[in-house]
Amino acid sequence: MTPVQPDRRRLRRGRIATSLAFVLFGTALGVWTARLPAVKEKLGLSDGRLTFVLLSFAAGCILGLALLGRLSDRLGSSRLLVVAALLEGALLAGAGFAPGLTGLCVVVFCFGAAHGTLNIAMNANAVEVQRAWGRPIMSSFHAIYSLGGFAGALIGGQFARHDVGLGPTFLIAGLGVLALAAWAGLWVLPSRAATAEPTAESVAAPPAGRSALVVFLGVLVLCTLVGEGAAADWSAVYLRDNLLSTPGFAAYGYAAFAIMMTAGRVFGDRLVMALGPVMLVRAGSVVAAAGLGAALLVHRPVAGVIGFGLLGLGLSGIAPQIFSAVGSRDPRRSGRDLSTVVSIGYLGFLLGPLLIGAAATVVSLPTALWIPVVLTLVVAAAAGVLRPATPDADPAAASSTGGRSPR
Repeated sequence: MTPVQPDRRRLRRGRIATSLAFVLFGTALGVWTARLPAVKEKLGLSDGRLTFVLLSFAAGCILGLALLGRLSDRLGSSRLLVVAALLEGALLAGAGFAPGLTGLCVVVFCFGAAHGTLNIAMNANAVEVQRAWGRPIMSSFHAIYSLGGFAGALIGGQFARHDVGLGPTFLIAGLGVLALAAWAGLWVLPSRAATAEPTAESVAAPPAGRSALVVFLGVLVLCTLVGEGAAADWSAVYLRDNLLSTPGFAAYGYAAFAIMMTAGRVFGDRLVMALGPVMLVRAGSVVAAAGLGAALLVHRPVAGVIGFGLLGLGLSGIAPQIFSAVGSRDPRRSGRDLSTVVSIGYLGFLLGPLLIGAAATVVSLPTALWIPVVLTLVVAAAAGVLRPATPDADPAAASSTGGRSPR
């Protein structure tokens, strides 16, 4: 029995609620990252002791991604989204008043756990909203996340510029996140994943084959996030040290990457409607690989900035389409499957820069940066795995064959 679709007004509100979750997710992380120097200064931490704080956040994040996110299938993504979003705001506010290094590590670990859980819940809920909407909208949610991260970094930077203390900064930002979470809680689309019938695709695939496919999709996200991590951690170093640009110009590498990734996600839903997820991911991977690869061959500062910009543009649509494919394959397991995929992918963001750094000590950084080029070509070659078993499983196909959606 097919579940009744929500009315358009309720569905629009549900989309707004999910968008609020994505924007508060990015904003909270942006504020936290921007004020890390203030965290170090307030507690008088060395670089080594600050590492304990960063590891606490990463460990909590992995817990939320790998374990707590699986509760999405049991509780429903909408309930878990609201709870995790409220905890995100409360724990961010509390981080500014944590007593000493140990207390801060505990708070930051819990903040990371809420952050990782929210990552799974909001993506699972986004898949449900997209399914009800009737056409691809996943990229728009990820574009909003990128804008939220930019806004959070800007807010944190302005507080730092005006010498606002760490406690007031995190308190004000945390209250803002709580307000957005409460608003999302009022409008969130109730989850139907726990009672949804299996899709034809999930019935056709045996459990072992389905699990292997989910792991493989996670590996494709890992390949993508190695490129994101490389741009975040190594673009400025490459431009400054290897291409001998000024420190100010070196910062343009990651700025170009972030701006083009956001732009790609703004238009990503239209592109997937026109091209389909397989062609979008394949074309994006080729653009990313060709852009960065050509820049590494040209070996000029301007080419480096353009190359990282094309890397961001090419990668922008890959993760949203993989998450969409994973969540659509079996609604009853979308939280668990997304937990697996995002957890594996997150390792690429964490370990990818370390791999590039290790390779750079053996060869050179320009040579090591060919690693994300090769990995994006792997994604291009494997993009066919995103092709749904039935046309109805693809929101783009459904829309192009007469599916109606609110506008």
